[in-house]
Amino acid sequence: MATDPSIETPEAIVVDGLVKRFRFRHVHSLKETVARWVRRATVETDEFTALKDVNLTIRQGETVALLGFNGSGKSTLLKCISGVLTPDEGQIGVRGRIAGLIEVGAGFHPDLTGRENVYLNGAILGMSEAEIEARFEQIVAFSEIEEFIDQEVKFYSSGMFLRLAFSVAVHTDPDVFLVDEILAVGDEPFQRKCLDRIRELRASGKTLVIVSHDLNMVADLCDRGILLEHGVVVMDDEPHAVVRRMRGEG
Repeated sequence: MATDPSIETPEAIVVDGLVKRFRFRHVHSLKETVARWVRRATVETDEFTALKDVNLTIRQGETVALLGFNGSGKSTLLKCISGVLTPDEGQIGVRGRIAGLIEVGAGFHPDLTGRENVYLNGAILGMSEAEIEARFEQIVAFSEIEEFIDQEVKFYSSGMFLRLAFSVAVHTDPDVFLVDEILAVGDEPFQRKCLDRIRELRASGKTLVIVSHDLNMVADLCDRGILLEHGVVVMDDEPHAVVRRMRGEG
């Protein structure tokens, strides 16, 4: 039966009036710190607005690239969507189970083994113990670190962290999957393996939001590109058009 084109796909992510600020304290020498304490001077801080009134809607099944040069706010936006950061103003709504790779090793406890961290990270991402148990062998096999799974992860390399973290995340069967530059870590065969799995998630109708400096990859993989400059969305279009603008080609 044909789909009625007038019926819009449900929303997966809605960002409404998002503002995110960071405050930085000035670092003084010990002498200056003591002098300020004696004078009862207030702590000096600077405020930086990383995201400024960001509004966007991502629909179920879309694969969207957040693009921009360093300092544009794309990673901060992804962290706000994931819940790692809390907005100072505005609201974010996400429909369904969300999983992602925002930082290598995030959610892993260094003194626990890889096996124990699979259960810990799986629980953080919303899986039940029974779900983790049922998928454990698949998770370990995909990561290709079977011989190290009972070793404490503080001895893991960043590449091993990536393998296990990515494997846990994709086996949660997320509705929304977030990836931030983490595919730049690890060897090339595993990067290809990760991209193949991302394509499988895309083909199965999952919602994907990707931050990457690999413009060729996102242009080919994504349905849409959102360009940020200094915390402001300046372009929202098909990805090849956004990539051309970033490259100064029009």
